[in-house]
Amino acid sequence: MSDENPSAQNRSSEQRDVRSRIIEATFHVLVEHGYAGTSTREIARRARVSKRELYALFDSKDGILAAMIASRATRMREPLSIPDAPDRASLTETLTRFGISFLTEASSPAVLALFRLAMAEAERAPSLAQHLHTYGRAPTFATLVSFLTRAAARGLIDGAEPAAMAGRFFALLWGDLQISLLLRLVEAPHPDEIEERAGSAVGALLSLYALPEQSNPTH
Repeated sequence: MSDENPSAQNRSSEQRDVRSRIIEATFHVLVEHGYAGTSTREIARRARVSKRELYALFDSKDGILAAMIASRATRMREPLSIPDAPDRASLTETLTRFGISFLTEASSPAVLALFRLAMAEAERAPSLAQHLHTYGRAPTFATLVSFLTRAAARGLIDGAEPAAMAGRFFALLWGDLQISLLLRLVEAPHPDEIEERAGSAVGALLSLYALPEQSNPTH
């Protein structure tokens, strides 16, 4: 049973609602007006909050962007937050669930819209691209490297530096899908396509970095 009193719970719930409205409003204003044209005044108006409320939760427009990107990246990484895999079967399952989570979030319309905007405004407003890297790509890559490092230490993977394995895994997951999505050449993959793609990427990765007895079976 929670020790938090009802009034405190209500305030916490209201704060989460306000935070969610601000983040959603920021996304829509960004898409419509670009990074430079997005003001905290317009964000507050769309979110139906005062600027005082906005600044009580976020110190700036960049702070809102950082929170928006970080929240999605955190969801991507959730499958890697469970206890370390004890064997290859568990390793396969965890990496597959991570691959599914990553592709689901990364191919969502909201994330693709942010990447398109970041590329379009890379010269005049590089902050958005930097935020995508700092709060999205970099921590996600680092988390996977850490996970693979621990797997290698337990003797579940063999053959390369964990950073190289992580880079290869993302390459296997994406292939040319990301650029095709950004250019609107293809539709976002369906859940069954995502699951198949993730499974294939994990299978290929673990074949590349198989343990010695697995890569050279005796007959």
